[in-house]
Amino acid sequence: MTIQRIEPGPRMSAAVVHGNTVYLAGHVADTAKGKSVSEQTKDVLAQIDETLAASGSDKTKILSATIYLADIKTFAEMNSVWDAWVSKGNTPARATVEAKLAAPEYTVEIVIVAAR
Repeated sequence: MTIQRIEPGPRMSAAVVHGNTVYLAGHVADTAKGKSVSEQTKDVLAQIDETLAASGSDKTKILSATIYLADIKTFAEMNSVWDAWVSKGNTPARATVEAKLAAPEYTVEIVIVAAR
């Protein structure tokens, strides 16, 4: 079975496709870096949409999501954006945890596994 790497870099790939499973790297804010949790979540979910499309998938096929928040007190704020974005009737298995992220400007990081 072949392995396809999406946007491979020296340290990691944006996604790896093996068979009919797509594994996304953790996505953090790009244009919304340093902004509110809502803005960062919107930014991250837009990136996820793009990466899933490049991998031959979409958000209706998400199997699981792991969400890391720099401050668990922002759970409701992140959820308000997530709930508007997630495909109704296709909600994935999900975990949300508080974690120290790579830089203080990041408040949310999301990891996705999806079918193709």
